Amino acid sequence: MWDLERKDNITLIADIDKKDFKRLREISKKTKCKIKIQAKKGLPFVVKKYKKRKVFIILLLLIFLLIFSLSHFIWNIEIECSSNISKGEIIDLVNQEGLKTGVLKNSIDTKEIINKIRLERDDIAWVGIEIKGTNAIIKIEEADEKPEIIDEEEYCNIVANKDGIITKISAGNGTPLVKEGDVVKKGDILIAGWLEGKYTGRQYVHSIGEVQAKVWYKNTQKVYLQETKKEETGSLETKYSVKINNFQINLHKSIPKFEKYDTIETTEKLKLFSNFYLPIEIIKYEYKEYNEVPIIHSVEEAKEIGIEKAEEELKSDIEDKEITDKKINVRTEKDYIEVELIYEVKEEIGLEEKIVF
Repeated sequence: MWDLERKDNITLIADIDKKDFKRLREISKKTKCKIKIQAKKGLPFVVKKYKKRKVFIILLLLIFLLIFSLSHFIWNIEIECSSNISKGEIIDLVNQEGLKTGVLKNSIDTKEIINKIRLERDDIAWVGIEIKGTNAIIKIEEADEKPEIIDEEEYCNIVANKDGIITKISAGNGTPLVKEGDVVKKGDILIAGWLEGKYTGRQYVHSIGEVQAKVWYKNTQKVYLQETKKEETGSLETKYSVKINNFQINLHKSIPKFEKYDTIETTEKLKLFSNFYLPIEIIKYEYKEYNEVPIIHSVEEAKEIGIEKAEEELKSDIEDKEITDKKINVRTEKDYIEVELIYEVKEEIGLEEKIVF
């Protein structure tokens, strides 16, 4: 006996093995004690309890066999990468190479898939594929985009990387082909990678210099004088569907009762453990009702809205640059106004370009 506990002066609670219980009953008769079983625990009692429930046992065994079978397949693909890389494109690429939901884990050649991704994508520096349970985790490191560096021993020109009007040019090596006030187009040679000598003729060099120019950034916005704005009413309907592999079962029949609504769809894959996914998805549909409220803008209000939108879109282009002028052109029509915002800035437009003979 073990785990003895005295309840009161005449009552004792304890655990005892099944085979020793009969011996205890013989002792209790001699000592004139009463024995009462409070609980039966252990596998033998469980087996005895469910011995007559054959259907339950068979279903339980089938479930275990099904889970065991499903564990040999991939049922989820997880992509870990920066926002600059499209997860959809990576999924399409690995699907073409055989990594897709429903395939046997043993049939996947991760090294071959990694090599294929690196060959296809120059914007990816490192790829890793890890299989955990029924989950394939693809980790991607984005490559830093670096400008081409031309060796100092190689010949190169300095060319314009955008249109503009030259405001300053200073050549440390090479021959300037433009001067202040000249209008240049993207790709024009600004400082040539050669020097002309009276007796030596043309000698090719690695151009060095600085070229600044006035360039322009513009953005156009159309703003209607009468618009409609969505205003949610707060009414919501929720419906569900179950997707088993590629077979979908809708748990609803009727369409939403709202006349105007937005649909928000979310999908959640079922899993037993952190990385043991099942080929079952629960799809949740949320229908949010809204009303369309008319909004009327004055010409001045529409102009301000257009300027604000244009400034926001040009913000990243002119950041950290010297703004020399700002122009706003407005064209008024019957139903809308068109706002054109133009920034004039000064910036370096010279770019080294290797001379190919």
